[in-house]
Amino acid sequence: MRSLGTTDLMVFPLVLGTNVFGWTADEQTSFAVLDAYVEAGGNLIDTADVYPSWATGESTSEIIIGEWLASRGNRDSVVIATKVGMLQGLEGLAPATIRTAVENSLRRLRTDYIDLYWAHVDDRDTPLTESLAAFDALVREGKVRHVGASNYDAGRLTEALKVSDEEGLVRYVALQQPYNLVERRYEGELRDVVAREGLGSTPYFGLARGFLTGKYRPGVTVDSPRASLAGEYLNTERGPRTLEALDRIAEERQVAPAAVALAWLAAQPTITAPLAGARNVEQLRPLLTAAALSLTAEELTLLDEASRP
Repeated sequence: MRSLGTTDLMVFPLVLGTNVFGWTADEQTSFAVLDAYVEAGGNLIDTADVYPSWATGESTSEIIIGEWLASRGNRDSVVIATKVGMLQGLEGLAPATIRTAVENSLRRLRTDYIDLYWAHVDDRDTPLTESLAAFDALVREGKVRHVGASNYDAGRLTEALKVSDEEGLVRYVALQQPYNLVERRYEGELRDVVAREGLGSTPYFGLARGFLTGKYRPGVTVDSPRASLAGEYLNTERGPRTLEALDRIAEERQVAPAAVALAWLAAQPTITAPLAGARNVEQLRPLLTAAALSLTAEELTLLDEASRP
């Protein structure tokens, strides 16, 4: 287990992403994925009020997780993270929006508290003081334990933390941003802010929309909603080069390329735990291997050099 930033939240080295629940994974399959994740020692389940409303028209992921929590009776043994700011009709981080959204999420999740409540996207139209005050009120009421920032750039994250310190408001404790072997923009000013301020990071797109699983190869057709986006990495120089390095290490370690890619990510500075989702238990099993996979310095260097632009 790893500590999320400076908080008391101890989390598994792999976060379970759940945006497929109710979309490409029905309720029964979603329950099976959740059960398998927890049985393997996992405890951080990441969702959002917007998941996957683009396909189902409602916050199906939260609903399914709420049903699962109620049926398993295990609320206090798992860490639940959800988000506010992107659901149609509840966009942004105005105080009234945050208040309405959190009450809706609590109801769907069938719980009276959220362990980690993410600002899903930066809202530049609402003063940071107002948004942070709204989050602060939720923490004081016990409805939220901690808050995090998702999709913030370095400047805005720095500003938000400064406002919290100056106004005595709750502070963002974590960042969620895209980061993987073939998308490494995080390695710069943004990572410097996270390190300096003592935040933890749970990056998404850890497998580059499935590309780093190794299933995307020249001439191979993949049945996935993300296939067109993931396939674009094949058209870069470092895409095939990265796959080659992953294949080499995966073969030597007798694990899946996806596990190697996630283990690389988990070994990077400031990363508490990468996030990955699975449509079924069969997809989840190789990902869980990453939690116990410790790469050597030589393996980390090989992947680092192969994936550099």
